[in-house]
Amino acid sequence: MKLGLFDMPLHSPDRNLTETYDLNLELLKLADKLGYDEAWIGEHFTIVWENMPAPDLFIARALGETERIVLATGVILLAFHDPVMVAHRIAMLDHLAKGRFYMGIGSGGVNTDFQVFGLDRQTANPRQRMKESMDVILKLWTEDDPFEYKGDFFHVKSPDPIDSVKLYYHMKPYQKPHPPIAVAGSSPDSDTLLMGGEMGWWPMSGLFLHHSVLSRNWDVVEKGAAMTGKKPSRNEWRIARQVHVADTTEQAREEALNGPMAHSFVNYFRPLMGLSGSYTNLKTELDMPDEALTPEYMLDNFWIVGDPDSCIRQLRDLYDEVGGYGTLLIVCHDWGRDQKKWYHSLELMSKEVLPALQGPPEPET
Repeated sequence: MKLGLFDMPLHSPDRNLTETYDLNLELLKLADKLGYDEAWIGEHFTIVWENMPAPDLFIARALGETERIVLATGVILLAFHDPVMVAHRIAMLDHLAKGRFYMGIGSGGVNTDFQVFGLDRQTANPRQRMKESMDVILKLWTEDDPFEYKGDFFHVKSPDPIDSVKLYYHMKPYQKPHPPIAVAGSSPDSDTLLMGGEMGWWPMSGLFLHHSVLSRNWDVVEKGAAMTGKKPSRNEWRIARQVHVADTTEQAREEALNGPMAHSFVNYFRPLMGLSGSYTNLKTELDMPDEALTPEYMLDNFWIVGDPDSCIRQLRDLYDEVGGYGTLLIVCHDWGRDQKKWYHSLELMSKEVLPALQGPPEPET
């Protein structure tokens, strides 16, 4: 198992914007020193809690402050972007990273994201927009001859070259034929992950999928892969989880319930899910009342919290229940004045928990 970060990022709306970027940068520098393998940086446009509208800009800065950790977009919401611009920016970023980069993509977004871009969520078909956008990007990256792409949402014509002054599309990625591509899914039978399996993209499972249904994500990846004769590897599967480790389990639970994990759930995640009128993915029993979805419930059913030995047991149970996966992505929180508690948790994960979990390099498929 490998260890990474999912830095959405998460900051309370009252936090100073400039300071949050500095804090995120310090976090990546620490993770780099602790040996974390990768960090995925989120993208949103109208969510104050997740205040990162341009992860590629942040990654470009962070590349110069880190040495070995692989940085990734987690994820680019392709429905809101011009694919030609994305192809240019990501290919250039890949050169700046000299390959220390993964490209995560997604089709989601909150309703206010759609509104600010002038899209009707009901008719925009964001998943198909994502697929078409990626088709264009891959053609620009891999085809040398001019082409014309006509889809339902994008019409792109690569220019005929003017060789006398070298005018043509030329921005190919550093990694050949392109950076690894990952796609995120947030429901048990995600159509996006089905598409990811079909296309050969790495699957990423969201933090609010209970472990009892998480294996269904891998089922749909395999189903999609079978459509195109691909054989996915569980080693490529990333699973996001909220994790907090302390010297004692009692201390870890107290810090989780009285810190940003509970604060963000009560004041952001639960109200956000409430906008859709459904908490289905959170409930272990469908007839549970909404009022039962408390931080204590999350602590007992979703979060991985405890001393190192307890977290080792919980993570082993998760690994066995889903049949194996490649990388655990720890969701990052802003701990404010208690930042040292968060850094200590990351250090315990790296130095005590992860070494105890190492096994065969390739989980069974």
